[in-house]
Amino acid sequence: MSVIKPLSVTAFALAVVLGVSGCASTASDSAGEGGGDGPVRIGVVGAGDPYWATYVEAAAAEGIEVELVDFTEYTQPNPALSADELDLNQFQHIIYLATYNVSSADDLQPIGATAIYPLGLYSSQYDSVEDIPEGATVAVPNDESNQARGLLVLQSAGLVELEDGGSIFSTVADVLPESKVTVEALDAAFTATSLPDVAAAIINNDFVTDAGLSFDDAIATDDPSDPNAVPYVNIFAAKAEDADNPTYQRLVEIFQTDQAVLDGLQEASGGTAVFVTTPASDLVASLTDVEDDIRANQ
Repeated sequence: MSVIKPLSVTAFALAVVLGVSGCASTASDSAGEGGGDGPVRIGVVGAGDPYWATYVEAAAAEGIEVELVDFTEYTQPNPALSADELDLNQFQHIIYLATYNVSSADDLQPIGATAIYPLGLYSSQYDSVEDIPEGATVAVPNDESNQARGLLVLQSAGLVELEDGGSIFSTVADVLPESKVTVEALDAAFTATSLPDVAAAIINNDFVTDAGLSFDDAIATDDPSDPNAVPYVNIFAAKAEDADNPTYQRLVEIFQTDQAVLDGLQEASGGTAVFVTTPASDLVASLTDVEDDIRANQ
């Protein structure tokens, strides 16, 4: 499934960019303004997911030839796009793109949203967030990106208030005293096993089914309408000079509206995808904010 998981700024900055595969021709030889003579080359991670074949067929039905370029590592598609080996890529969320842009002095831009894969709050004692009592303890993962995202979920659910409204760098130290609950940071692998001992816990998607839970058991998740959730929206990315290309924008619309594509993506996500059509202008604004945050925290 072509979905990235949050990656810490430090880990990303240290990642070694592996050799790009399958890129014998350059994007400049493919579709240009309005489509050109060649295919639109889109970089993805996990082209074997059936919904991608459905997407290629849907684009072809509208006269747009799409060539998928499959990558084995998340570190590959952005450099390939920057090097004109791709026209677009679709595999990442805003935070990942912002981290790449800052670390590489690049200016790739989001041109459309696809889905958000919510991070959930689970409880073995309470059926709803409202039932959690004042002063109860809630666990969050202790790794940088998932801790911040988990805290933003708790804030959106009304359980905590964060210093300055919270950010992708928030930690438990930013939980304000007037918050309804106290927060404890645990290793991500242990938040699920802590459920008998805490009122609720943020559990990374990778550990939900292993803990005998289903995604439907979550009592709170990211709210896609919350501005704090926008950095976690997965996107189509293009070079800045191609952001207004009408063919590329139409390809975003096809992905967002073709029901067979959406059904396939939902199946591939295990039913966790929440489809969003966040305007590109909002995505760009979020990207700028996140890039500023990253630079300020370097």
